[in-house]
Amino acid sequence: MGVKNKFSFKLSEFLLVIYVLFAGIMLTFSSGSFVLNFKQLGFSALSTLGRGVHGVVYGVGSSFNAVRELAQLRKEYEILSEKLSDYEQMRRSNAEIKKENERLKEQLGFATSLEEKNYPARIIARDSDNLYAAITIDKGSVTGIKKNMPVIAYQNGNAGLVGKVIQVGAFTSQVMPIYNLNCTVSCRIQNTRDIGLVSGNGTDEAPLRMNYVRKRVLEELHYGDVVVTSGENNNYMKDLAVGTISKISVVDYNSLLDIELTPIIDFSRLENVLVVNMHEINEAKR
Repeated sequence: MGVKNKFSFKLSEFLLVIYVLFAGIMLTFSSGSFVLNFKQLGFSALSTLGRGVHGVVYGVGSSFNAVRELAQLRKEYEILSEKLSDYEQMRRSNAEIKKENERLKEQLGFATSLEEKNYPARIIARDSDNLYAAITIDKGSVTGIKKNMPVIAYQNGNAGLVGKVIQVGAFTSQVMPIYNLNCTVSCRIQNTRDIGLVSGNGTDEAPLRMNYVRKRVLEELHYGDVVVTSGENNNYMKDLAVGTISKISVVDYNSLLDIELTPIIDFSRLENVLVVNMHEINEAKR
């Protein structure tokens, strides 16, 4: 049995031969001679291959550099965003501190102007129960606070009555505001000097009510008229604003008017108060 010679010719080898022949022909045309210069041919092939490899390496390197630069830019963006957020927060904080300083400065000026000794305090808690509505302040007996001392405030350029102290602890006290159902204050209509009693409706959102003002003064009253403390019974200072007339109701069978008042103090925005000792002189006034 004879041995059959096998001849195999791979495609890659074929392409290599074609490439060598093609390079030789090109060199012949350029030099005018059909002599294969394998040294020059090899250099040409290697140069072409080198340019290709260089292009690939350069492209990959550029991609890596782009990714690294993008990551760096993202990191810098995050740092700048964080700094901007901190700046905005600091700006808001400075604005709030400025407003707080203005309020305190305004209150200090008012406190200094009072004839009576007074103690500045901050509201730290509120009880909105209709029957026992109360405000807790951060001053107590250690500071000099005593039961039944009147509590006032200076807000938006107006001094007004807040209520009175009903319970005193060492470092905190409880205040019954004028809108409490159990709070009754002897007051006068500032313009006519007619007297009546002002009481609360249990919540700072409801108007105050003034009773015992006779019908005969109806034509002398106007919406917006200020109602002030009468100073009787020595419970509160005289002529301290309580509220303004917002509604007047007339009942045929009743000789008295039913008057609603808008409190002079906006309790929902109230933060600082003054507790007044009516029996001592304000040393700062001297």
